[in-house]
Amino acid sequence: MARFQKPDDPRESGLRPHRQRRFGGGDEPAPWLWLGLGVVVTIVGIALALALVNSLLAREPLAASMPTPTIIRLTAPPTVAPSPTVLAPTPTPIPTFTPAPTRNLAAPPESITVGYYARVSGTGSAGLTLRGGPSTLTTSLQNVAEGTVMQVIGGPEEADDFIWWQVRLPGGAEGWVAGQFIEPAAAPGSVPPTAEATTEGTPGTPEATGEEATAEPTPES
Repeated sequence: MARFQKPDDPRESGLRPHRQRRFGGGDEPAPWLWLGLGVVVTIVGIALALALVNSLLAREPLAASMPTPTIIRLTAPPTVAPSPTVLAPTPTPIPTFTPAPTRNLAAPPESITVGYYARVSGTGSAGLTLRGGPSTLTTSLQNVAEGTVMQVIGGPEEADDFIWWQVRLPGGAEGWVAGQFIEPAAAPGSVPPTAEATTEGTPGTPEATGEEATAEPTPES
């Protein structure tokens, strides 16, 4: 337990109590010094405040900056082009070859037909004149005897009151004859010819002028 200790008596120590000095005397400062210091601090604070207010008033007002609008571009999604439809090629039909009917040259046709044969008929002994063209005004090439079988290669052509056919004689000579004096016939291989063609200008042969010959009927020449 602590023991109580009696404080020392200043009188016993021989020390005198401290006295305050007036107006500058002693250890403590005088009241007017604190007052002057407060005034100085106040003046300095007011000066700083005025300077701060002047700086704020002298500063140009800040321009309100408008925010830059952001443009949002809406892009449509790309259109996907449809793939072209590939059509399978249509096969071209192969044309069917139809062979031409084979001519039966062994039998005479029903009428004078190109490609078939004909026989000189109805001239008697006068014969038929082979001409260079389908007209009585063309050149007389030769006289064809009665019954001569010849191949029809062209015609018919109508001129001078006659129907003209282009024929080829067994010897290879070609010309035109009046259709009124020929009739359908079979090919020479199946029916042998009854007469041979004679050359033009033979004495006793009628002229190929269409006039009447010595025998009847009169063939056109």
